[in-house]
Amino acid sequence: MGKISPVSAKYIIHAQIQIDGVVERPDVIGAIFGQTEGLLGSDLELRELQRSGRIGRIEVKSETRAGKTYGDITIPSSLDKAETAIIGASLETIQRIGPCTSKVKVEKIEDVRISKRGFVIDRAKELLKNLTESVLPDSQEITDEVAHSVRMMEIVEYGKDRLAAGPNIDDSDDIIVVEGRADVLNLLKHGIKNVIALNGTSAPQTIIDLCKRKEVTIFVDGDRGGNLIVKELSSLTDVDFVARAPDGKEVEEITKKEVHKALRGKVTLEQFKLEYGKENGQESTKSFKETKRRVPQRTTTTSRVRPTMRATREDNEYRGKFKEMLDDLMGTRGAYILDDKLDILGKVPISELTATISHLKNVFAVVFDGTINHDIAVIANRNQIKYLVAMDSDIKPNETRARILLRSKL
Repeated sequence: MGKISPVSAKYIIHAQIQIDGVVERPDVIGAIFGQTEGLLGSDLELRELQRSGRIGRIEVKSETRAGKTYGDITIPSSLDKAETAIIGASLETIQRIGPCTSKVKVEKIEDVRISKRGFVIDRAKELLKNLTESVLPDSQEITDEVAHSVRMMEIVEYGKDRLAAGPNIDDSDDIIVVEGRADVLNLLKHGIKNVIALNGTSAPQTIIDLCKRKEVTIFVDGDRGGNLIVKELSSLTDVDFVARAPDGKEVEEITKKEVHKALRGKVTLEQFKLEYGKENGQESTKSFKETKRRVPQRTTTTSRVRPTMRATREDNEYRGKFKEMLDDLMGTRGAYILDDKLDILGKVPISELTATISHLKNVFAVVFDGTINHDIAVIANRNQIKYLVAMDSDIKPNETRARILLRSKL
């Protein structure tokens, strides 16, 4: 007998059967063949169609519940759709199976080719996705790969310590010192070629020699390790400026915008140690004081010409600069510490102001976004600070020898 599988069929007839009694699967199949015999003529005789392979194996799944039999009938067909529909309709003429009455209902005729087309479309989508993701490179990936190759060609080994560096170290008057090779590659990626790596936390002799000849900016990670590198390098050689990556980020991972922002915001070594060198209150200010002894100061006490407490003429000269600084500090809760040329020695939070200025002897003026209180006045008297410039004051002018200037009077 010829057979056809559901896989090779064009259509599949799905029908449900309900029998008022208990029958077996062979009884159902026998009824299908027997009660449709001669109904549709010789061309659509089920036995002949199955023998020639145009009708496949008839599948019956049944179960018995409460003395009745329920089941599903599946018939694969390679006939055309009209002939298949006729075969399906003929099943509904079966009214008795064995000694029991029955009812057959054709639920649907499934076009297998539609299901196959759906499978083909879904599989094609999956294959195309895999091709796009894993085989065809993205244009940005190509660009990055080429740029990386160029950066690798640009990086050189500099000096006897063979430090990773950009190609413009010798040609530039100023250099940028970073921690490692990955930091150098990231800065080269963003067009900065006067960069050289420490290759660790200790400063090799090549770096020390360069720092004596060039203006040096050390560019460190935004963590405590970066601060320690600044401390180590500044104790061995001259460092002019310090740039710092955003908090919690490393130089090797920051974006072009963050790189340029950090370099534009570089500060002097003195200011950096005021801002980041404090770890434990007075202990940190003591460390700053010791560091200040190592770093040459831009002014000397012998050249200072300080105004008297009530010198109105000098007040008028300073008011414009004080007002500009105070406006810059507004809302930051910060403080500027100035020398007698009104150069900024450092910027600190107000919460650390008293601890900082109590250990400094060369402070000429303090400008801060806050209120002058008794503690600040006492320290100003003791350290001969000449100007206290703030938003407000809780003390009277005669309680301190420093000249008090408030924003409302500037």
